[in-house]
Amino acid sequence: MSSLSSFAAISTPPPSLKRAASFPCRPSLHFPFPSNNRFCRFGVKCSYAKASTKEDTNSSTIDVIADVKPERVVVLGGSGFVGSAICKAAVSKGIEVVSLSRSGRPSYTDPWVDQVTWMPGMFILYFEVVFRDVFYANWDEVLPGATAVVSTIGGFGSEEQLQRINGEANVVAVTAAKDYGIPKFIFISVHDYNLPSFLLSSGYFTGKRKAESEVLSKYPTSGVVLRPGFIYGKRRVDGFEIPLDLIGQPLERFLSATENFTKPLSSLPGSDLFLAPPVSVDDVALAAINGVVDDDFFGVFTIEQIKEAATKVRV
Repeated sequence: MSSLSSFAAISTPPPSLKRAASFPCRPSLHFPFPSNNRFCRFGVKCSYAKASTKEDTNSSTIDVIADVKPERVVVLGGSGFVGSAICKAAVSKGIEVVSLSRSGRPSYTDPWVDQVTWMPGMFILYFEVVFRDVFYANWDEVLPGATAVVSTIGGFGSEEQLQRINGEANVVAVTAAKDYGIPKFIFISVHDYNLPSFLLSSGYFTGKRKAESEVLSKYPTSGVVLRPGFIYGKRRVDGFEIPLDLIGQPLERFLSATENFTKPLSSLPGSDLFLAPPVSVDDVALAAINGVVDDDFFGVFTIEQIKEAATKVRV
């Protein structure tokens, strides 16, 4: 994921000296990162000694300046509830962020907003879905240079719309990312709630699972599928803030405290509609960031695994 351009200036040891036979080179690494975190300097010191002595009499330094490319994440639906949390978490970790969404730049003025590149052009509307920009996006302006794509694309509507927005739109995004050589793809899916199979045949779930299959097929060792249940946090809608955490946080704590009593009920069909613990939008966002930065983090992740992944990058 990084490009390296370097130069080295090596001074030649005096003719009268030869490299000591025991352990002549003692490398030392120095990282004086400037403010843009793009360059680092490596200093390697090598010592030479006369054949008849063990003491170092001269040293030479190799300076290497490396142009290290930072993580660059494209968030599809970055101005939405989950998408904006992912953008914020990525910025907090020093990751370059590009958001592609229907509305482009959000109207609120949080400090992190100015650190995201906002690009309008992906139209996702509840009950009225316009796919022109999703299916015919100018990926040339979005994907080059990205190290990961995170998709929060999803919505509701008729059966046909559910299939298209939750499934086909994401399939298009996965295919585009793969064609452009993007190393990682993270998809925000949904918990199945232990529902009977006939309920899971609805367009919402079949669309999500179709997108999951595409991610895991095209990115078998670097694709991430997160399956949260009810996501809580402060959700902004049309200038208003809906405090979903007032419901989700107490419920999460209650279900955690009563887990030993409710666990036997988890095998009942549809039981997770009541027993699946809610998850913080911040945990979902941090789990997505863990997928960006951790090469060993791939596959399908449950609610509890999402929380564990979030813990790894929270510090």
